[in-house]
Parts: sequence; C-alpha cells; structure tokens
Amino acid sequence: MDFEKLIKKRASIKNYYPKEIRMEWAIEAIQAANLAPSPGNLSLLKFIVIQDYEKIKAIAQACRQSFILQAPVLVVICSDSKNAEIMYGKRAEKYVRQHAGAAIENFLLKITNMGLASCWIGAFSDETVRNVLEIPENIEIEAIFPIAYPSKIHKAEQKQKPGLENRIFFNAWKNKFLKPEKRIGGH
Repeated sequence: MDFEKLIKKRASIKNYYPKEIRMEWAIEAIQAANLAPSPGNLSLLKFIVIQDYEKIKAIAQACRQSFILQAPVLVVICSDSKNAEIMYGKRAEKYVRQHAGAAIENFLLKITNMGLASCWIGAFSDETVRNVLEIPENIEIEAIFPIAYPSKIHKAEQKQKPGLENRIFFNAWKNKFLKPEKRIGGH
C-alpha cells in the first residue's frame, strides 16, 4: 500500500469481524515493531501474544473495554528499562517511552497494511494485567492491542486531526513566521 494512504488509513478500530486470524500475522506485526529505532540499539521491548479467551476476557475487564472480547488475539507490549538505565541514567525513561512509541506506530502500520484492525489501549489496571499474564514488577506494561479483522460496518478511516497552524514554529517557540536565512559560504 502507498505510504500516504497507509498512514491515513491507520485508525483506532473497535468493531471486529468474528473470524480467527493467523498467529504469523501477529508475529509479522511484532517484527515490524522490532525495526523501530531504539536507544543504543538495545532490545528493551517484550511482546506477549494472547489467544486464550479467559485471559482476553480478564484483560478486557482490566481495561473496561468490552470490544476487546471480539478480538481473537491480543498483543501486550512491555518494556524492560534496566539496560537503558545503565547506559543513559535519568534520560532512560524518556528514551524508553520514545522507543515504545516508535515501535507501536510500526506495529499499527503493519496491522493496517495487512488489512487487519487494532486499537491502542493505554488505560487499564496494571495490577490486574500483571497478575493475569504473570509479568514481573520491574517490567512496564506499555499498551495492549487487540488484533482482528475490521467489521464490515466500520469505515476504516482516521478521525480528522487538528491543524498545525498553532503548533508549528520556526527557529523559536511560538515563532510562526519562517524568515529566509542568510547563509555564509553558500550553506
């Protein structure tokens, strides 16, 4: 799919068609996530793929999102910042969040490109999800993603995004005007 069409088609979809998906597709999306930039090329993210309906049900309750029950597969993305903290100290947390965001966007774009649907879920009971999936305390749960076919009633389109007119600045905060720069030496 053309890149411009792909990024415009990626949307948070909460209505799914009740059909099984192949496990390899979840793995392909995870492989795309793994290609995202990471601090120091560290492997900080972990992925839990869930097909067990009882666990999906418990996670749906932990998220207070009943639409999750329609998905045959969930992927929970977690991070382990231990190695980043050793390398980057106080900045590690920021770098891990940036890495997780980049990986998640790759993941969602791959899902969209495969004709599947998902929704980025960031609100959930950490304690419940941690208990259901036996995630250690030192591991951060970044987000949860149901993976499914989009239902036929859902039009797979993004909502209109806010314009950039009050959010893009040039050379300084709140400077909305781009002035031609005089460069010395032709640079």
